[in-house]
Amino acid sequence: MTQRFVKDHALLTNAMKEAGDIARRYFKSTLKSWEKKPGDPVSEADLALDTHFKNRLLTARPDYGWLSEETADNAARLHKSRVWIIDPIDGTRSFIAGKPEFTICAALVEDGKPVLGIVYNPILEEYYEAVVGGGAKLNGEAITCSRKADLSDAKLIASRKSFEWHGWLDDVKNATFSHVNSIAYRIVKVASRHADASLSLTQKSDWDIAAADIILSEAGGVTTTTLGERLVYNRKSVNQRNVISCGKSIHPELMKMLETFGTAKSK
Repeated sequence: MTQRFVKDHALLTNAMKEAGDIARRYFKSTLKSWEKKPGDPVSEADLALDTHFKNRLLTARPDYGWLSEETADNAARLHKSRVWIIDPIDGTRSFIAGKPEFTICAALVEDGKPVLGIVYNPILEEYYEAVVGGGAKLNGEAITCSRKADLSDAKLIASRKSFEWHGWLDDVKNATFSHVNSIAYRIVKVASRHADASLSLTQKSDWDIAAADIILSEAGGVTTTTLGERLVYNRKSVNQRNVISCGKSIHPELMKMLETFGTAKSK
């Protein structure tokens, strides 16, 4: 582990464990929820966790920037080298429905790159973490992603209908498809070899992926767009074109398949 992030890692670890306790209290309770806009739900648990992280992390690091799905954006973060990027609940729809298919996500980004990340499912007790240079862990045990180099028989967290529509099924003979509501959860499942790749072909936000990105990277994987671009965080726009997450060995084959996706899917 890079020594300069040891204290930040300890701070975030403590804040995340407390966040897990908060989430468990709300889970399957009588929960107040509403839509920020059509199809975009939020709950009182999202806001409680957002407040918790803000109080714990910014009180301890007032010189760091802040970006969270549930906090109004402030351009001051653009002038900060280090920025906390938080998704209080990734998979709010599942959380509201009482399904344990959500994660709490927190990352520290330095100069546009994640250097520390935790993705936590407090109901199933799956605790993914990584610090730059220190490898990735699941519940304290080191994890590495698959070294599979071809797409046949691949385990994909992706939409089969999307593959059918784009004419990609012939490229992934005998592949199995699955769906997970939380995008961060999908990515860390690739990091722990539960899947070979995750493909999210629509626009995502920094808070959806920053924490999971470093976990996959430290597990030997890679996260890019469909055009092969590496993701940069804490820009003026918090949106990323789309997200392809996989082991480095299979990435060239995915990029070859995705050539037909085209450049029209721009930011």
